[in-house]
Amino acid sequence: MFQSLGWIRAIWDFETARNNAAFSPFFVLVYRGERLIGALPMELVDTSIRRVLMPIGYAFSQISNAMVAAEENTEAVVRHLIDAAKSNIACDTLLFTKVRSGSSLYKGLPADHVKTVETLGAPIAELSDYPDFAAYFRTVRPKTRKNIRNARNRLEREASLVHHVIDEPSQQLALIERTLSSRDQRLKEQGLTSRAFGTRHFQDFCASLVGHPDLPVTGFSLVHGQNFLAEQWGFTHGGRYYAYVAARDFSQSDESPGKMHLAEVTQACADRGLAACDLGIPTMPYKLTWATHVVGVHDIAIPLTARGKLIVRVWDVWLRPNLKALVLRTPPTFRVKIMRFFGRNKDQKP
Repeated sequence: MFQSLGWIRAIWDFETARNNAAFSPFFVLVYRGERLIGALPMELVDTSIRRVLMPIGYAFSQISNAMVAAEENTEAVVRHLIDAAKSNIACDTLLFTKVRSGSSLYKGLPADHVKTVETLGAPIAELSDYPDFAAYFRTVRPKTRKNIRNARNRLEREASLVHHVIDEPSQQLALIERTLSSRDQRLKEQGLTSRAFGTRHFQDFCASLVGHPDLPVTGFSLVHGQNFLAEQWGFTHGGRYYAYVAARDFSQSDESPGKMHLAEVTQACADRGLAACDLGIPTMPYKLTWATHVVGVHDIAIPLTARGKLIVRVWDVWLRPNLKALVLRTPPTFRVKIMRFFGRNKDQKP
C-alpha cells in the first residue's frame, strides 16, 4: 500500500502543490534486460547533522518495503536495489522505518543493517482464512463477544447506536478533521507526539487524499445518538483494508468503544469481499481482540559513512530510545511541559 503508485502520486502531488523545495525524491530501479523487476521509492532528507535516504513520504507512511516482481528472487533483487542506492546517492545513512518481518525489504537487508528500536507489532485480521464473517467472529473469545453485546445493549438503552461506512468525499473530509483533531488533542493531553503529528502539514496532506484518483479512502463511524463513539479511516488496496487514523470517545472507555467499533469495521470489510484488515502499529488490546496474527515491525538503519555510523550508534540506537523511555516514565503533566518547551508542532527530522 505505502509503496503503491497511488501513495507515491499522493505524496508527489502534495509536495508539488505546496512547493516544497526540500522534497528530493529518488526512484531506485532494477531491470532484467528491459523488464522492470524491482523498485525502491525513496527521498533524500537533509538534517543539521546528516543526509538520510528514507522511503518516500516517510513522515506519513505506515510501512517501508521494496517492490519485487513475483517470479524473481526477492533477496537478490532487494540487495541490488540497496547496493544501487548506496553507490549512486550521496548520503550518510539509509533509514527504513516500520519494516515488517517477512517483507521483501526485510528479506534482502544486508548483514551490516542495524535495528534501531525494539521490535513493535502490527495486528492483522486475515478474513480470507474463514468461509464467512460468522466463522471469523466465532474465533473471538465467548466472554469478549458477550461483553461487547452487553455494552451495546447498555448504550442502546440511552440512544441509538449506528455504524456508517463513509465513502462520500465531503463526509470523509469531516471524518478526517474529527479524527485528526481528536488524536492531536489526546496526544497533547498525554504529552506525546509522533512523526506525523510533529509536522504542521499532516492535516493538509490527509485532506488532499480525499478523492485522489489512485488512492481509495474508506471511512467508518460508530455513532451513539448525536455523539461519535469511535471512528477510523484508511485505504483499500489490493483487496485489503489498511487502517490509518482512528479516534474514540474516551469518556466511554468503560464500554470499550474501540473494540466494539472493530467488530463493525471487520464485518464491513468482509461484506465488501476484502481479504484482510491491516490494523497497523502499535499493538493495542482492542486490536488484538480481532487480530488473527501480529507481524513484527522494525526500524532499520544502514550506515554508509563514518558520520552515519557514529550518529546511528549514538543517536538512533542509544540516546533517542533511552530519552524516549525516560520521558515515557514521567507523569503526563510533566511530558506536556516538555513538549511545550521544545515546540511540539515544529517539523520533525529523522
